[in-house]
Amino acid sequence: MRSNIVSCLLSAAIGGIMVAVLYCRDSQPTTFAQDGAFAEETFAENRHSTPSARATAAQTGRVDHRPLPPGQRTQEELVNMAVYDYVHRSVVHINTQVRQVDRFLFLDYESEGTGAGSVIDRQGHILTNLHVVEEADRVEVTLYSGTSYPARLVGHDALHDVAILKIDATADELFPLPLGDSSALRVGQRVYAIGSPFELERTFTTGIISSTERTLPSRLRRRMMNSIIQVDAAMNPGNSGGPLVDTSAHLIGMNTAIASRSGENTGVGFAIPVNRIKRIVPDLIRYGKVTRPDLGITRVRQTEHGLLIRTLSPNGPAAQAGLKGFRVVRRQQGPLVIERIDPTAADLIVAVDGHDVKTLDDLESYVEDKKPGEQVVLTIVRQGYRRDVTVRLGQSR
Repeated sequence: MRSNIVSCLLSAAIGGIMVAVLYCRDSQPTTFAQDGAFAEETFAENRHSTPSARATAAQTGRVDHRPLPPGQRTQEELVNMAVYDYVHRSVVHINTQVRQVDRFLFLDYESEGTGAGSVIDRQGHILTNLHVVEEADRVEVTLYSGTSYPARLVGHDALHDVAILKIDATADELFPLPLGDSSALRVGQRVYAIGSPFELERTFTTGIISSTERTLPSRLRRRMMNSIIQVDAAMNPGNSGGPLVDTSAHLIGMNTAIASRSGENTGVGFAIPVNRIKRIVPDLIRYGKVTRPDLGITRVRQTEHGLLIRTLSPNGPAAQAGLKGFRVVRRQQGPLVIERIDPTAADLIVAVDGHDVKTLDDLESYVEDKKPGEQVVLTIVRQGYRRDVTVRLGQSR
């Protein structure tokens, strides 16, 4: 009898313990499932609380926001620190000096400027903005170690505001920044900007991508830079030329401008996408300029329906493909020869490889994504009929 009573009591106790264990195990996933938006940060905040405390938070809708123990870091902080530790050695500070002449007082004086750049190989090539070093008489590059080297300009592209410098540092002093891929960037993605705002070297700021399709005026007249990355990471004068990196510490863009009336950070910064940089930098290092494809169309007239071809390069790619521009009609009148331009025979370009074309910049920007020798298909309207013409691109001079 007594043994039966003891057995019943033990069974009841074990059953109660099992119920309590099952409740606690079920309560943990419920907390994160209901508050899925907290993700890793919620886990970091709650990992030091007791199961019963988390269960209470799930029932009341409150989250435990007690401080972490000393020395502990959130997952977000750990990522930020890891990116900076990996990247900061690849970032350089650029100081420039420009000699200027005051023609009124007949005095010479020097003005200084600053910017940032990225080490891209162990041969000493530095990536930066053209406007950082343009017209500079002297350029000095300071590495993360504090060692400074005179730099020379080996190539530049005014269209995309890109410049390549060269310093004579040893390979073991240089830490090239790995290049990423800007084709898959998404709005909301976390990014980091590093530069020298107000000469504060290797300043690290964080933010998100606000847009991937902004347009900025180019340094060339009547040209635009397309597909520019917009970010909200803090940028100020001195950030120009510095890297924009992602959470894998890969270069995804080069910081180039801010939108500001005061000249200081407003939370709207812009960067040139790295895929464009990867396309032009090899030419800048090898030739000092960009080798661009040539369509062989020298002048166009913009209309509401497309681009009307005015003139072609003699025997150029477009002319060889059979495209037609304005026709010159000559008529003899006594001793004089009178010329008249007839636009009715000219072809109207409406698309390139299926992409609609409305402006000259649309046409040139799309063609520049190609290489000499590649083909493009121009959709034209000739005498009221639409047709496709294949053009093999030449090389610009």
